[in-house]
Amino acid sequence: MLTRLQIKDFTLIDALEVDFYHGFSVITGETGAGKSIILGALGLLLGQRADAKTIRNGRERCTIEAHFSLENQDLRSFFEENDIDFDVKDCILRRELNSSGKSRSFINDTPVSLVVMKELGEQLVDIHSQHQNLLLAREDFQLAVVDIVAGNAERLQKYQSVFAQYDAACRELRALKEKIEHSRQDEEFLRFRLKDLLEAKLVTGEEESLEQEADMLAHAEEIKSGLFAAYDLLDGGQDTILEKLKKALASLSSIAKNFPQINDTMLRLDTTFVELKDMAYDLNTQMSTMESDPLRLEELNARIDRLQSLKQKHHVDTVDDLLTIQKDLEAQLAVVENSDVELEDMQKRIDLLHDKAINGAKELTASRLKAAKIIEKEISSRLVPLNIPNVRFQVLLEEKELCPTGNNKVSFMFSANKNSPLLPVSEVASGGEIARVMLSLKAMISGKVQLPTIIFDEIDTGVSGKIAEKMAQMMLEMGAGGRQVICITHLPQIAATGSQHYKVYKEDRASDTLTKMVQLTDDGRVEEIAQMLSGSDVTEAAINNAKSLLRQ
Repeated sequence: MLTRLQIKDFTLIDALEVDFYHGFSVITGETGAGKSIILGALGLLLGQRADAKTIRNGRERCTIEAHFSLENQDLRSFFEENDIDFDVKDCILRRELNSSGKSRSFINDTPVSLVVMKELGEQLVDIHSQHQNLLLAREDFQLAVVDIVAGNAERLQKYQSVFAQYDAACRELRALKEKIEHSRQDEEFLRFRLKDLLEAKLVTGEEESLEQEADMLAHAEEIKSGLFAAYDLLDGGQDTILEKLKKALASLSSIAKNFPQINDTMLRLDTTFVELKDMAYDLNTQMSTMESDPLRLEELNARIDRLQSLKQKHHVDTVDDLLTIQKDLEAQLAVVENSDVELEDMQKRIDLLHDKAINGAKELTASRLKAAKIIEKEISSRLVPLNIPNVRFQVLLEEKELCPTGNNKVSFMFSANKNSPLLPVSEVASGGEIARVMLSLKAMISGKVQLPTIIFDEIDTGVSGKIAEKMAQMMLEMGAGGRQVICITHLPQIAATGSQHYKVYKEDRASDTLTKMVQLTDDGRVEEIAQMLSGSDVTEAAINNAKSLLRQ
């Protein structure tokens, strides 16, 4: 429930602070006084887009803050999920807008996104303005009303889960069919490309190995000559390195007995001799195996050329890239080869999900049919006292293709006269009749949804007199039981019915004009309602009439 509204520097408002209460309250004021400004400020708290032009002229920013009591509302989980402090007695929504156009949103002083603020706002306040009457022309609104009365929230959620799986499977099947069709059209070309790659018998890392061997064979004579020169120096003839090392060892050995300190050096020299002897052997072996092989070199170059040709043909850089293409081609052809089995399996899955969805839709239809009868009876009973004595109201349910809401098309059919046929309400009802239908619908569903505050903006358009009294009584009943109903009205019959009465007015000052809002005292209510009855000249008769309305 809205308990307090504070507005600072918003359009024509410099500073405003108003307390609100349970039950039925009314807001009155002359046309242009600024009632829409109050609603606009509330709209910003409920997630509407902000415009820097709404900041009061000459100010850098505006602030709108509303306090709510969350008693009798199960909202703790929302606050926990969004990591916001939960205060059941005083929940504060605040929106700040600066002249640069940037806005900030807060819930209990915690910065939040506009999406989060809107999500909470939709659970706190329902603002019914005149343009909302256009909802009567929308099938989704009519279906939502039926589902609320039917208590279909859980059924609908369960059905939508199944339908989402069914819809996803259908999209998957369409994509698979397109892929198969595309692959079948290119099957011959795919097989030709794959054959080319398979015949090449590609091996990961092969190219580097081939290039290394080809390079070695291309320089076989140079390599052999280098190996020979190294071997010859080590152990290939007279006065070689090994011969000299052997003589050095013999020389040291002759003095070792008398000069034992040389033993360590001898050991190291002996180790070096053995290492070099082993190296000489390796060089000799490599030299003996290194032979020029023109045929092998030709084979290697031919293989390298083929790999290079394949890479150019497929516009890739490595053999691994070619192998990736090969796997992809094999996968595409596998789709074609296994398509019938895969399509059959997927179709079976879709059929099962379709049957499940149909069963869920049937449950929804059954509950909606029961709710339709309840709605027809209740709306008719509410519209008769609102001066539509010959009303006929029908909730028409027709079957359609499965969709996220089931397989029902809902139409509210209406006739206000005995001889008039039932037609869609948005096509045949007058503005005043639509207002009364919407009020009746809101009154009917208000007790079935957990919405503590409902604001009606000129729901009384096109009505007057006794009808206005009946509408006021309906809103008064809606405000009973802890609910809060606020109505912006031009009709004295409705204004007199409210438990609290607020007035919006303009105050002219030397340099500007301001919009103000006050809660009226008993005497103030008499004067305001008398003015609504008689115009600018308040007569004694109007005052007496106002007092009479308030007593009623």
